[in-house]
Amino acid sequence: MPQEAKVNILLVDDQPAKLLSYEVILRELGENLVKASSGREALEYLLKSEIAVVLMDVCMPELDGFQLAAMIRDHPRFRRTAIIFISAIHLTDLDRVRGYEMGAVDYVPVPVIPEVLRAKVKVFAELYRKSQQLEVLNAELESRVAERTAELERSTRRLQESEERRNLALAAGRMGSWDWDLVHGDCVFDEGQKRIFGVDPLTFKVSAPRIRRLIHRDDWPSVRTTLRRARRDACSSQVEFRICRPDGQLRWCLGTAAPSRDNAKRISRVSGITIDITERKEAEERQALLVREVDHRARNALAVVHAIVCLTRADNIRQFVTAVEGRIQALARVHSLLSSSRWHGADIAQLVEDELAPYRPQNQDRIKIHGKSLSLEPSVAQALALALHELATNAAKYGALSRCSGGVHIRWELREGTLFLQWTENGGPAVTAAAGGFGIRVIKASIERQLGGHVEMDWRSEGVQCKISLPHRSRAEISYLDATEISAAVPAAAVISPRRRILVLEDDGLIAAMIGQTLSELGFEVVGPFGRVDEAIAVLDRQPIDAAILDVNLGGEMAYPVAHLLRARDTPFVFMTGYGQETVEERFPGVRVLQKPIEREILQTLFVARAPTMMFAGARATA
Repeated sequence: MPQEAKVNILLVDDQPAKLLSYEVILRELGENLVKASSGREALEYLLKSEIAVVLMDVCMPELDGFQLAAMIRDHPRFRRTAIIFISAIHLTDLDRVRGYEMGAVDYVPVPVIPEVLRAKVKVFAELYRKSQQLEVLNAELESRVAERTAELERSTRRLQESEERRNLALAAGRMGSWDWDLVHGDCVFDEGQKRIFGVDPLTFKVSAPRIRRLIHRDDWPSVRTTLRRARRDACSSQVEFRICRPDGQLRWCLGTAAPSRDNAKRISRVSGITIDITERKEAEERQALLVREVDHRARNALAVVHAIVCLTRADNIRQFVTAVEGRIQALARVHSLLSSSRWHGADIAQLVEDELAPYRPQNQDRIKIHGKSLSLEPSVAQALALALHELATNAAKYGALSRCSGGVHIRWELREGTLFLQWTENGGPAVTAAAGGFGIRVIKASIERQLGGHVEMDWRSEGVQCKISLPHRSRAEISYLDATEISAAVPAAAVISPRRRILVLEDDGLIAAMIGQTLSELGFEVVGPFGRVDEAIAVLDRQPIDAAILDVNLGGEMAYPVAHLLRARDTPFVFMTGYGQETVEERFPGVRVLQKPIEREILQTLFVARAPTMMFAGARATA
């Protein structure tokens, strides 16, 4: 499926007015919207067409939402189709569990928040589109594997019909042949076989000890068993094994051994061919990695959106919707930039231009941008996009962009591995630090907490000036507190707080802020959040905690050292991750793994609904 192709989104509701409202809300996604006024009508359309997302009402005549979801899931074609329930009535936990058992992936309560509904439907539509692309890639891979297997079979038949092993191996390509004389004990490699093993064709002397040294020690038993089976059972055998070349390179091979009989009907020779299948193995690994990455990025995107919704504050619902919509749109714009580069990076000039485009009126030069093109690592691009969005929003509400005479100047430069960006407003009304409010806290969380940068705000009478500096590396290191700040913040003889102390280890600034705020609202004392393993360990060495939440993967750095330390101290903890639960190492069986995004109810269940001694019962038992 081409990436730009539209997907089908099925809207199911027995009330035409509600169908019309869903159509209006989702129209701007640019997908193909199909309406059905009953469960039977929806089933008829499903049997005729491919559907990416089904949006259905729980309460409908004849077939209600639960029954329709069960019927959809029973069909093999639609077992992975995303089903989102919309309910105007309050659903109990049992109803939600029933819905998830029937195949629902999410619930949307009425009244529907258009931005939230669009965001959810967009995520599942994109996941469907990516899944279709993966199926195409998988089909291509299977075709290539089938071709290689067929080629091997043809080569084996030619080898059995003829003794021209050398010409056969050279003609096939990436193949080598060998022959083992069981009577005299001699073994011969042709040039192709020596090329696969990476040895010098002129000086290498074939012998059993030398061959054994070249085959990976973990694979040698299976190779030996295959040779013995061919000799004992007088039948051809195949085996996959790895070769450790003399230059240190590791190659995957598929070997075939076939016995030959002499005139006395005794097995006197074992011959075979070897095929280098390294490329096939690497393709399989890339495919598995791609599946995990798609799932991880989707979960992380949902977690960031969830954090934005939880952290946004407003005086009324209209302001709340506007604020959330703006931040999600900022993320969507930078996501488009990153997608166009296949997540290798985003150009800062294009990022700044996209964020300021809504505020640039026609025929006016109110916004000036100066700086050279520079590629930003994905996490830096996302954080900077949010920061620029907050600055532009504040300028439009309270600052220079709120007046026709005002203007904004954005410039950046790279000096000695540090990116410096300056935002300067002129010609606007006088503002104070209070005008920034929550938006400024978002900037600091994104730049300082997540990326280890620095933000300096100057509330000048002629206009706000914001200076941002952050490391520019292949992967920006995350820093919440440096060593001196940790030492100053933690006394040598710490006193246990009367409130339960929860350590949070999470490298994404917004997600960390959301978890920390939720825990604080639930009455806990948050230790951190921290974005690096060494910071968390430094605090654990100086003060006690009661429990911990650990992000498994911190931008490539694993949280297992902290988990080991907590387990040694019999301190309960849970993992959280955007990957699947199977990615957690087997050294921690039974430790609970939370999937991002994490809802408030989950945290409340972990910490509030249980007594202090019973928190993380499974984790404590396995620790």
